[in-house]
Amino acid sequence: MKKFTTLYMLVLFSISLFAQDKAPTSIIIKNANIFDGLNEKLISGSDVLIEGKLIKKIGKNLSTKDATIIDAQGKTLIPGLIDAHWHSVYAYAPPEIYYNGDISEVAIYAFIGAEKTLMRGFTTVRDVGGNPYAVKKFTDSGKYPGPRLYISGPPISQTAGHFDFRGKNDVPRNSNDPMTYWERNSFLMVADGVDEVIKRTRENLRAGATQIKIAGGGGVTSIYDDLDVQEYTYEEMKAAVDVAATWNTYVAAHIFTDKAIQTAIKAGVKSIEHGFLASEETLQMMKDNDVWLSLQPLLNDEDAMQFPNAYSQEKWVRVTSGTERVYKAAKKIGVKIAFGTDALYNPEDAAKQGKNLNKLGRWFSPYEVLKMATSDNAELIKLCGPRNPYRDGDLGVIKEGAYADMVLVDGNPLENLELVVDPDTNFVLIMKDGKIYKNSIN
Repeated sequence: MKKFTTLYMLVLFSISLFAQDKAPTSIIIKNANIFDGLNEKLISGSDVLIEGKLIKKIGKNLSTKDATIIDAQGKTLIPGLIDAHWHSVYAYAPPEIYYNGDISEVAIYAFIGAEKTLMRGFTTVRDVGGNPYAVKKFTDSGKYPGPRLYISGPPISQTAGHFDFRGKNDVPRNSNDPMTYWERNSFLMVADGVDEVIKRTRENLRAGATQIKIAGGGGVTSIYDDLDVQEYTYEEMKAAVDVAATWNTYVAAHIFTDKAIQTAIKAGVKSIEHGFLASEETLQMMKDNDVWLSLQPLLNDEDAMQFPNAYSQEKWVRVTSGTERVYKAAKKIGVKIAFGTDALYNPEDAAKQGKNLNKLGRWFSPYEVLKMATSDNAELIKLCGPRNPYRDGDLGVIKEGAYADMVLVDGNPLENLELVVDPDTNFVLIMKDGKIYKNSIN
């Protein structure tokens, strides 16, 4: 209880502190070598003028009245990083909280985690499962530090699916109280049949989801389904897609294997989350239908997740055995690939966002990696169309009119990608929305 109270007071103090911290009207970052998120060649020795939350001008010898000047000293300015598969409420809270705790504990972990995520240089995340709406409310208003959030809301799963975490004997559902505690608090949803899928999809959109997340196949952490299981019929997947389309947005689906991925593509799903066991035939189908592969660089190495049961651990080994092959095949075929981390239940794993980004160097050049984590990911998240909560500028790029979300790196990550592994040391300036959250250069 004492630890919990301390965390609670820390969050309240931080909210008060950041609420009083106003960003200057104009900032000029001078003498920077700029990676714009699109082109491999750096824009050398350039200045960036920020007015409010947007980049106003890029050029040499810029000046404006009463601007705050930051000398980049020839360091590399990159767009703020984007994690396309993140869980704000799952990443930091230990699993026992989901069995014995409550939503307030999870919320505190999520707030603390939001600041840590931003301070690793990730200025935007696509949150593909959970209820981080309160976090978004405070971070968007500037009252608390954290990344921009594109929220799916509670992921939608069938009975015995990837997000059905009810006890083994909790069936049939109690007709007097048909939803579990975590369902009532919008951390996950169980829906069966077209009508229920339609209703739950609309409920998520009603709550403010920018895109919809469904479980279309078996998972590692889940306890009732194996990896080969297709979850949801074509008709059920199509129901979610059709409802999302009426709101001019899209559906992302958690799936590992061929049959379920192919069904999802036929139903109109636009983003496959994971896909570690996809064949080249399926990857080609994804390319032909302009479907994204949101794959994570997870390996059965020193960073392997550890599970409390042998079943999940065995599934982890099977999943990660496909990582190398799928990255190589997807790159060869030309599938659109997004970068994400899918950190779960462990602050130490969440802190490895940069390390996971660096692991992409096994299959891609530093330029390809940084482009994937900036402008490529920005292209994916814009699929939400008018549901996009950040419409005043572009993300994932450094250009005039874009959001002033940027990171100044002490060194050149296009030559040394390992710089992203240690953001505490190597990221000397972190800016989001034109506001400076870290400045160790001046």
